[in-house]
Amino acid sequence: MPSFTFTLNGKGTTVDAHAGMPLLWVLRDTLGLTGTKFGCGKGLCGSCTVHIDGEAARSCITPIENVTGASVLTIEGLSLNRIHPVQRAWIQDEVPQCGYCQSGQIMTAVALLKKHPKPTDAEIDESMGNNLCRCGTYQRIRRAIHRASAEGGVR
Repeated sequence: MPSFTFTLNGKGTTVDAHAGMPLLWVLRDTLGLTGTKFGCGKGLCGSCTVHIDGEAARSCITPIENVTGASVLTIEGLSLNRIHPVQRAWIQDEVPQCGYCQSGQIMTAVALLKKHPKPTDAEIDESMGNNLCRCGTYQRIRRAIHRASAEGGVR
């Protein structure tokens, strides 16, 4: 079985896995990082969103071989103790209900704020539109993104 080396949450990481194994399963099953969720397995729902080289990406459809040499950031690496501005806004606006999709929602919101520090409602809706929430907390998500933006956005 081949080895793959990449940076994970700021630390060099090497894993042995089949080349086509989705990054999601390497994170969850091999490395024990279960904050990234499995939703649809087809890259459609956003529950598995992580950052690869600073861009939001669907880990369920990203083969581990594609992250060799890349930098991967998961919800676990976003901040310690939920101190990231987006995580604080999520808590203050009581965004989650069931919470299942929230790690993917947060990771997508962080990527949005890096590109658009003061996003409009239309930019938020466009960026977040492919992240599904069974509970329908979309208005709270939008409000939390505006709060995080007003409080300094992302670092």
